[in-house]
Amino acid sequence: MARDLNTSALEGDVVDLAQDGRGVARVDGKAVFIDGALPGERVRFRIFKRRRQFDEAGLIEILSVSADRAMPRCPHFGVCGGCSLQHLAPQAQIRAKQSQLLDAFEHIGRVAPQRLLAPTTGAEWAYRRRARLGVKYVHKKGRVLAGFREREKPYLADIRRCEILIDPLRDLPSELAALAESLSIRDKLPQVEVAAGDAQAALVLRVMEAPTAEDLQKISAFGAARGLQIFLQSGGLDTVRPLHGDYPPLSYSVDDGHVVIEFGPVDFIQINRDINANMVSACLRLLEPRPDDVVLDLFCGLGNFTLPLARRVRRALGVEGDAGLVAKARHNAVRNTIANAEFATENLFDPMKFGAWAQRHYDLVLLDPPRAGAAELLPLMAQWQPRRVVYISCHPGSLARDAGILVRDLGFTLTDAGVMDMFPHTTHVESIAVFERSA
Repeated sequence: MARDLNTSALEGDVVDLAQDGRGVARVDGKAVFIDGALPGERVRFRIFKRRRQFDEAGLIEILSVSADRAMPRCPHFGVCGGCSLQHLAPQAQIRAKQSQLLDAFEHIGRVAPQRLLAPTTGAEWAYRRRARLGVKYVHKKGRVLAGFREREKPYLADIRRCEILIDPLRDLPSELAALAESLSIRDKLPQVEVAAGDAQAALVLRVMEAPTAEDLQKISAFGAARGLQIFLQSGGLDTVRPLHGDYPPLSYSVDDGHVVIEFGPVDFIQINRDINANMVSACLRLLEPRPDDVVLDLFCGLGNFTLPLARRVRRALGVEGDAGLVAKARHNAVRNTIANAEFATENLFDPMKFGAWAQRHYDLVLLDPPRAGAAELLPLMAQWQPRRVVYISCHPGSLARDAGILVRDLGFTLTDAGVMDMFPHTTHVESIAVFERSA
């Protein structure tokens, strides 16, 4: 049980970085998590909350500064919850994420990779091509706010510009706020989703009340002035409709431009365009596909990996739980004239109901599951008997757990693993691991 306090100031040495980006010191052997502190620093802090296993503290003063401390670029850093590591130099961020991955392998999976892959990195700023921005008319301020939530709070941060949104969209928070203030439905517009392809970008405005004709004119002019496609969403995802009917499809390319993936404005795509392209290339390299291989891509989405793989093998099967994404993956196969890629819709967390595809043999398996991981699927490796598995993960803990199952229970070897900096300046850890079946 936590207790809120107002204690006297303490001094201590920061010895580690927690998974949420806070510095870790120790007082009488007990861990203290200090917001804004970095490993290698000596700091003054004040404990404001005591818990059974650890305490939480606020930073008062840095007495000895870490060589890895950086000046945050964004003036909203510390308030906005979009980033939590701008005060840590980019290379130190990578090292911290590698450490978190290896620590998870050791303590959760009780395994270790034979080789640590070089980190996959890209642009440190202006990298985010997908975002969900909150919009709220704040009566006390007498104006509309648009952006991300405050750190550890439910309120919208009062921001004007976002340094991690791609270049054409970095001023979007202030521009959206100004647009919303001009509308009759300014308090009925809670959210805007942003999605950008290589050539086009779209906004999806969540409208809780139908815009007036004048509102629609303003929204349309806003989109036209910025070259943005505008969609309105009045309910669930099935209510998303374009403001105008002549928008070209959103798309991005992978596999050195040989594969173009078309997608809708609310479809899942990887946040970071450059890291996604590098990640596809890494998978192709690490899987080492052969012309006669049959490949299984699980959680395949729009065909992001399936289609580049299909260009190199005899047959590729992508399986995904979202029927809408599967339909678009099939469209993307046709669009790219790839005839040897097949797709199936399946709830990948319910193996007891899998179709005939699950009874076949696959030479290679690619896994790209959500945060929960893929533990339910792993027993099927005994049927599939792939010589190699590449596992892409957005959560080190679930990857480490599944790695332990693959190695100890299923006879695979964890040969390679590394991090991919999909979300610079955040604590999110994207990683990749390679497993080979023992002879």
